[in-house]
Formats: sequence, structure tokens, C-alpha cells
Amino acid sequence: MSLNNDNIIKLEKMGYRFVGINGHAAAKVCHWTKKSILDEGECYKQKFYGIESHRCLQMSPSVPFCHQKCLFCWRDLSVTETEWKGDYDDPGEIIDECISAQRNLLCGFFGNERANKKKLDESQDPTNAAISLAGEPMLYPEIDGLIEEFHRRNFTTFLVTNGMTPEKLESLKEEPTQLYISLDAPDKKIFEKLCNPQIENAWENLNKSLDLLSSFDCRKVLRMTCVKDFNMHNAEEYAKIIQKSNPDFVEIKAYMFVGYSRRRLSFENMPSNQEIYDFAESVAEKCGLEIKDKAYESRVVLLA
Repeated sequence: MSLNNDNIIKLEKMGYRFVGINGHAAAKVCHWTKKSILDEGECYKQKFYGIESHRCLQMSPSVPFCHQKCLFCWRDLSVTETEWKGDYDDPGEIIDECISAQRNLLCGFFGNERANKKKLDESQDPTNAAISLAGEPMLYPEIDGLIEEFHRRNFTTFLVTNGMTPEKLESLKEEPTQLYISLDAPDKKIFEKLCNPQIENAWENLNKSLDLLSSFDCRKVLRMTCVKDFNMHNAEEYAKIIQKSNPDFVEIKAYMFVGYSRRRLSFENMPSNQEIYDFAESVAEKCGLEIKDKAYESRVVLLA
């Protein structure tokens, strides 16, 4: 296991709470969950898809494991492993302990006079799982069982993958409520520079996953993280990939200058709202989609 005690302590100071006995799964309260409880705003996922921010559980079953070391990632990539190592915990145990961890992390709001009492009470029983906190969830050996168990408990599930494991995606028996595939480059050269894949044939694997997207019955989304001076050009190539993949939605979102990404990129690499909108408009025009919504606070535009 790549996470030693020092790593775990460092991540817990950042708000992570590790669950299970094998140290690979964790929960962390999202910024927008806290904002929603204080009636100070909601996540763009609530605006776009109806997910209640105060009832969203942000978690990952595979914190230390990912096939990529993206320059824009806000995480500490020194702890990242590309292959699963060690044992793994049961999906039900992970979910039980993630819910418990979230409740403990939110308990301080019960002493906050500004907290919305109704939302705070509801937050104790989350209804959506954002399986996206850190790492690549498809590497967790029981990802099917995790999604199935969430659904058995009447959760909706938002699963985010980088598309590096098309064979696992193809064999997924339990589809999430919403499947995200990250599309962060219009071509192989930019992809390898920006996403820094740690495995061979990464670009080819991504394209295989994109080819599989239309075979899913769930809601399908391509998520594009835009880094100024890196990947905000070649709108025609993005459009070709989008048309081939045929997603239900495309999220075009600005890179945010936060966390460990500040050691790899500069503040100038963070696009403005106007730059994101202009780029989204260009991509939409070339692939026959329309701008359906936008969230100013998160610098994200939704195409459909």
C-alpha cells in the first residue's frame, strides 16, 4: 500500500477521513455541501442535474491508485500508484464508514446558528454518491459491487473515470446513474504532456472507452478540464471526439489553481469565465451542440 501513516495524517489534515482496514477508501465533505447547509450556494451538479448538494457523499474507493499524474490535479501525486496493491475492503463496509465519517465531519454545524436546520438534518442521510474524490475508481476490484450497494440503499451514483480501463468499463454489470469520462486533450501529444499517463497505450485506451460510451443506458457526460496555454485550442478535434462518443452532456470546466497543482502550473493557467464560455461556444458550434447552462462560481459550461 502506497499510503503510509505520514501520508494519511497529511491527507486527514486536508479533510480526508479514511475508512475500512486497508487504507484505500476515504470520504471528504465537499466545499459545496458545507455552503449549501449554510444557504450560501449549491454545486453546479445541483443546478445541472438536480443533485442536492447537502445530501451528496464525496468519496473514493481507490485514493492511492490512478493511471495518470495530471498536471492540473490538485492532489499530492507522490502517493499515487498505477496498479492495485494489497487487500481491499468490502463495498458495504466502505459505504457504512463513509456515511459515518461524513456525519462526524458535519457535526460542528449543529452548533452553527447560520446552518439550515432542515438541510443539516437531511445531510445525515446522503442520497448521492460522487465516486470521484481521488484516484481512479475503476481500479477498485469491487467497483460493480460498490455501485450496486449504493443503488440498493437508494443512492444515485456519479462515477468519474479517466477511461484508462476500457475492458473494465465494458464488463461493468451495474451502471452508475451518471457516467463521466474525462476528456482533457484533443490529441495524443497534448494528452501525454498534460495528463502524464503512467501506462502504455493510454491515449488508445481512452479512445476505446469513448467508443464504449454510447453502449451505456445511463446518463453519459464528457468532462473537459481546461488549462489555459495547454489544451484550450483545436476545438475541431474536440468536436470530432464528442460526435464520435455521443454523450448526453459535455461539461467544459476551468482548471482551478488550488492544492498541489500550484507546484506544477501557474495562476495564469486558470481560465476566466469569459474564456471558458468562448471556448465552449466554439466547441459547441463545431459539434452541433448548444450551451444549455453555466455556473459562474465554478467556471463551468454545460453543452447538450
